[in-house]
Amino acid sequence: MTPVPLRFRAMLATATALALAACATPPAKLPPPSLQEDVPLAGLDTAVRSGWPDPRWWRAYGDPQLDGLMDTALRQAPDLAVAQSRVQAAEQSARLAAAQLGLSVNGSVQFSRQRMSEHGLIPSRFLGFTWYSQADLGVQLKYEFDWWGKKRATVEAALDQARAAEAQRSAAALALQYAVADSYFGWQADQARLALADQSLAVQEQLLRIAELRVHQGVDLVDTVEQARAQRAALTQLRTAIDGSAKVRRVVLASLLGVAPADLPALTALPLPAVERGLPTNAGLDLIARRPDIAASRWQVETALRQTDAARAAFFPDISLTALAGLSSIDMGQLFTAGSRTFAATPALHLPIFEGGALEANYGLGRAQLDSAVAQYRSSVLAAAREVASQALGAEQLAVQREQQQAQLDAGERLQTNARARLRQGVRDARESLTARLALLQQRDAATQLHAQALATDLALIKALGGGYRSPSGLPPASTSTSTGALAHERH
Repeated sequence: MTPVPLRFRAMLATATALALAACATPPAKLPPPSLQEDVPLAGLDTAVRSGWPDPRWWRAYGDPQLDGLMDTALRQAPDLAVAQSRVQAAEQSARLAAAQLGLSVNGSVQFSRQRMSEHGLIPSRFLGFTWYSQADLGVQLKYEFDWWGKKRATVEAALDQARAAEAQRSAAALALQYAVADSYFGWQADQARLALADQSLAVQEQLLRIAELRVHQGVDLVDTVEQARAQRAALTQLRTAIDGSAKVRRVVLASLLGVAPADLPALTALPLPAVERGLPTNAGLDLIARRPDIAASRWQVETALRQTDAARAAFFPDISLTALAGLSSIDMGQLFTAGSRTFAATPALHLPIFEGGALEANYGLGRAQLDSAVAQYRSSVLAAAREVASQALGAEQLAVQREQQQAQLDAGERLQTNARARLRQGVRDARESLTARLALLQQRDAATQLHAQALATDLALIKALGGGYRSPSGLPPASTSTSTGALAHERH
């Protein structure tokens, strides 16, 4: 074997050194971001609720109509279908990234029939033939060494993105559940108020007839009739507004279920359920794992972290090995003989020479996305704290208002009882009893509105508490600095 000249070896070494010097310098490793481990809820003066919401929390209200509406919504709501399609797309992206790892094997079979030019580089008359056939049969194996973890980080980023999409789907399902329950109980409250409005109108009609009789007999002025008619018009206007609200809620329910309003099941008016207030114990610590939006933000941080690892690994050389084994012959009869065997082995080294600008820009983009994901996570935590605190305090205030309203309601019932007693004794006419009855109905309407507000606040608090969501066991804890020990070990 002829030795390689010293001058050629020196030139090769110089070229190699220059190529390595031209390679972009990889950036330093990023420290894992430190994320908040709890939701700041300390200092809230609220009652304590026993346990967290159940995944099917609406069943606690004991309303079969609501159960049916919720099942239909979760089965065919268009918004939930869109969220589910995003989950499937993310899962397929993860499968695609995983498929690019490891060894790839490809088989090929090729047959061609070709005529040689008589005026080419090698004229056909020198070969003794003009037409020939070429048959090739082979297997190619390719393996890319992932020494720097670039492909592994890419696969993990795709998996984390799929987990984030699943958490976002859970957040969409929770928003749908809340909207269905809120619209349904709002409709029930409207029905209760409509019944009270009908009773109030009936009482006001009696007062109007009495006023007309007294004016006809010359006992009262005509103004008393006009006042009674004005009060009747006000009650009629109120009833129209409540009825319009109930109709709008039915349309909203139909939209949430993905059906036409005419296809919405018939609903029966039922009493509003009781309301439980308060926060679960250790809400500040457990809420991180109970909120799907926080879980989705957490997975987005993990995704950005893996993408940054992949961008950093791109600064290092890539090494791959390709091997080929097969059969090749221009004579079909000789294709499967030992002489037709072909073998090839091709190691390849890819150096990122003069690509520093693109690599640094890609890495900078990854860092910016990581910073954005961390900021979004912190924003989600603060938003959860604000939402939970506002709903919990609102529930406490409504509880006090309902107690005060109940005291007024009790006083109104006593006034009506006394007025009826005086009417039976003949001390007073029916106007006092009817007026007391009308005032009592107004108090009941106010109590119904407060009950509906308390129920809406309870629904909003359930949503703020995650609605029964529980993050998968694979979700890293909130503090990346302590939760990604394996990841940090892998980096170092």
